[in-house]
Amino acid sequence: MVPPPDDEHDCGWKAYAKAQELALAALTAKVAELELRVRGHKSERRKASKLPAPIAPKSDPIAAASKRAESAEFRSKLTTETVHVPVSPAPHACPKCQGAALRKVGSGKPSTVYEYVQPHFRKRVYLRETLSCRCGYIVTAKAPDRVGDKTRYAPSFVAHLVVNKCGDSNPQYRLEKAYRNIGVPMSRSTMCDLLHRAARELAPLHRAALALVPKASDVHADETSIKQLGLDKRAFIWDFITPDLVVYRYAPSRSGEVPRTVLGESQGRLVVDGYTGYNAVTTPGKRTRAGCLAHARRKLFEQREHPEVAVALDLIGGIYVVERDAKDAGIVGSLAHLALRRERSRPLFTLLVRWARHHRAAFEPRSGFGRAIRYILNNVRELGCFLRYATIPPDNNIAEAGLRRVALGRKNYLFVGHEDAGHDFAVLYTLVASCEKHHINPIDYLADVLLRVHSHPAARIVELLPHRWTRAP
Repeated sequence: MVPPPDDEHDCGWKAYAKAQELALAALTAKVAELELRVRGHKSERRKASKLPAPIAPKSDPIAAASKRAESAEFRSKLTTETVHVPVSPAPHACPKCQGAALRKVGSGKPSTVYEYVQPHFRKRVYLRETLSCRCGYIVTAKAPDRVGDKTRYAPSFVAHLVVNKCGDSNPQYRLEKAYRNIGVPMSRSTMCDLLHRAARELAPLHRAALALVPKASDVHADETSIKQLGLDKRAFIWDFITPDLVVYRYAPSRSGEVPRTVLGESQGRLVVDGYTGYNAVTTPGKRTRAGCLAHARRKLFEQREHPEVAVALDLIGGIYVVERDAKDAGIVGSLAHLALRRERSRPLFTLLVRWARHHRAAFEPRSGFGRAIRYILNNVRELGCFLRYATIPPDNNIAEAGLRRVALGRKNYLFVGHEDAGHDFAVLYTLVASCEKHHINPIDYLADVLLRVHSHPAARIVELLPHRWTRAP
């Protein structure tokens, strides 16, 4: 009996070998991806492109004047010291008439120099007057306002500590050295106490900010992991960004319960990646899910060694050219912007989907190229949401940028001690990031609201959130 040719031979071992071959290819691609992530360049900038050279930025006299005025306002707050510099006592004679009696002209010619002065903290001692009566009655002047009871640190000091920790992501051992160098020795345990105390004082503001998130029509959301001591798995910090606020939530898991709790039954648009944890709030009757074109581009960029990818990257680049033109024209978020997208971006997006369908059968689904194509085809409606709503951007970069402070803190101070500490960080992150969103000095803001948060009417607590805050008179 003649054995069948190898291509017609069929048995369990052949199927097993094929499965192992596919698994090996998938693992090889995964290892290559991880090596690129650890050792490779993080930039997604392309060396060459078929797109035309970028247009030189246009000069805007109004914007330039506004920026100069803003810089002048910042400089006006600096402590100014005037130093009078007399002309040297050596004899001076006019080169024309040889006259030596020179007279003073005006108040002098100014020369401005900015100097660095060692930062310092000030110790202020309040001598509280005490009065007594012969009958034994004693009254003492009111104690200064504090953050909590019996603390020696003023609200401005606590605000400085919070911003250094949650705004600049400085670990406490560095802050300990920095405070000691300027004459304020402070232990790390004291810093921890002050940070958690500030978070507890400001918790009503965080609850008010969370309550405003479901009311926003457009919300961006994302999450990133962080280590919690005593927890075997990774914990997560989520950010929910609205036009007014940047709100953070901490959770010991990546469960979809967090977006369900924050957004509830609200309606509108939600810009997220492909994570299924957001499915509960993007079902019919709730929020419309918008995808992230930057995620699709990133998956394609990782497969740039394939020549076929260049066409897709050029199409996505053309969509971002349209967004840049809309920004230059000052029509972002308007009906004119939506019309421009439908005229120029829709054909590019259609070609991108056709490109993905054309190449789908040529690559193994579990390969890197196959997964990049599958991501586009599985999320066509979500990725094209920006073509239906002018206020939705093509990507979710704003939410990813909101988590950079968490990623930097994760690298610097490594972990949070317990779940309550994670919730406290979410409170402080929310207020610091929201201040930065509205170009408010977070130290000034926190120093003010730390004293006002409990005396302010609870029904109007939103008045103390960064986008509505006005300094106390």
